[in-house]
Amino acid sequence: MSSLADARHREQTSPSLLSERIEQHVELSLRYDVCFVDRVFESTRDVLINAVAAPGSGRRPKVLLCVDDGLARANPHVVPAAQAYLRRFSSRCQLVSPAPLTIPGGEAAKQGFTAIEPILRAVYERGLDRHDSVIAVGGGAVLDAVGFAAAVAHRGVRLVRVPTTVLSQNDAGVGVKNAINLYGSKNFVGTFATPTAVLVDTTLLHTLAVRDQRAGMAEAVKVAAIRDAEFFLWLEAQADSLRAFEPAAVARSIRDAAHLHLAHIRQSGDPFERGSARPLDFGHWAAHKLESMTDHELRHGEAVAIGMCIDTAYAVAVGHAPQHVAQRLVRLLERLGLPTGHPALARRGEDGRLTVLDGLEEFRQHLGGELSITLLSEVGVQVQVHAIDTTVMAQICEERADGCRAR
Repeated sequence: MSSLADARHREQTSPSLLSERIEQHVELSLRYDVCFVDRVFESTRDVLINAVAAPGSGRRPKVLLCVDDGLARANPHVVPAAQAYLRRFSSRCQLVSPAPLTIPGGEAAKQGFTAIEPILRAVYERGLDRHDSVIAVGGGAVLDAVGFAAAVAHRGVRLVRVPTTVLSQNDAGVGVKNAINLYGSKNFVGTFATPTAVLVDTTLLHTLAVRDQRAGMAEAVKVAAIRDAEFFLWLEAQADSLRAFEPAAVARSIRDAAHLHLAHIRQSGDPFERGSARPLDFGHWAAHKLESMTDHELRHGEAVAIGMCIDTAYAVAVGHAPQHVAQRLVRLLERLGLPTGHPALARRGEDGRLTVLDGLEEFRQHLGGELSITLLSEVGVQVQVHAIDTTVMAQICEERADGCRAR
C-alpha cells in the first residue's frame, strides 16, 4: 500500500488524526570545489568559466560581477582583467553589466540590509535566476555580504567566490557561512549556503596593506592551534618569512589552513552548526565583542588573535592547559606582528562590569542553546567548556589590557 493510500486508510478507520506523524528524512550531498590557481583572470585559465558554465552544458548563464571597491582602488588592473576574461568567454556566459557592482570594503560591506540592497536589486533588474551566477571578488566582509544576498535572492543564486585577502583565502571564503551585521551584533543575520566554487589566487594579495596581510594569519594560527600541532610547528618555524610576506610561505600557510578548515566542515558531522560546539570559533566570543567595542578599528584577525590569547590564558588559569601552551601561542602571534592585548579590554560599563564580558552571553545567543567555548588543552588539541568563571576571565582581560598599554 502506498504511503498516501495508507494515510487514507487510517483516516477511514481512526476517529482522530491528531496523533499521526510523518517522519521526513532527507539526505543531502553537498559538493563544491576550492581551487588554488595563480592569475585566475588570465585568458588561458578555464577554472572560472567552468565554475560559471559547466563544459558542454549548452546553457549561457548570466553573470553579475561584484568587486570589493578597496581592491579595485588598490589594484586597478583587477576589474579590467576580470571583465576581459568574461568577455573572452562570451560564448559561454553573459556579463549582465559593462561595469561591475562595487561593494564597500571591510565591515561597511555588511552593515545591515541597506548594504546588500544594491546587490539584490542588481540580481532582480538584470534578470538573474537560480541557474545564473554572482561572482564575488574581494575580502571576507564583501564575500559575506554578496554571499548572503545570493543565498536569499530566489532562495539561492549560484555563487562563485574569488577571495582576495589572507583571511578570506584561508578561512572566511572557503566555508559555508554568509552573514551581515544587524542591531550592533556581528553576523546576526545570515545563512549557511555552499558556493558553487571558491577560487584562491594568492597573486591577488600583493596590494594588501601590511596590517591586513598580517591580520589574516591569525586564522591560520587558530586552525593549527585547535587541529594540527604539526602545522602550528611549521608556522613557528616560518614566522619570520610569514611576517615578511614571502610568497611561498604565505601560499603554503593559506593552502594548509584552508585544507584544515574544509576538513572540519566535512568531518565534524555538523557542517551547518546545529549543535553548540564551534571549534572554528576559538577566540571569537571576545573577538566579536572587541570589534564592535572599537567600531571595527580592530581588524577581525587582530581581534581573533587577542581572543585566542585571552582564552588560552584562561585555560591555563583553570587547569585545562599547561603554561607552555599559552607561551607558545603568544610568542607566535607576536612574531607574526599580531596584537595580543588591547586597552578596550579594561573598559567598564555603568555597572562596573567589564564590557567585553557581555560578549559571552552574546556568543551564547549566537550559538543557540548552552554556552560552548573552545579552549586548548595542548597545541592541536581543543576542549569545549560550557561555563566560564567570569572573575578569573575578568582578571585575564585586565592583564591583557595592562600588558598592551605597557608595550
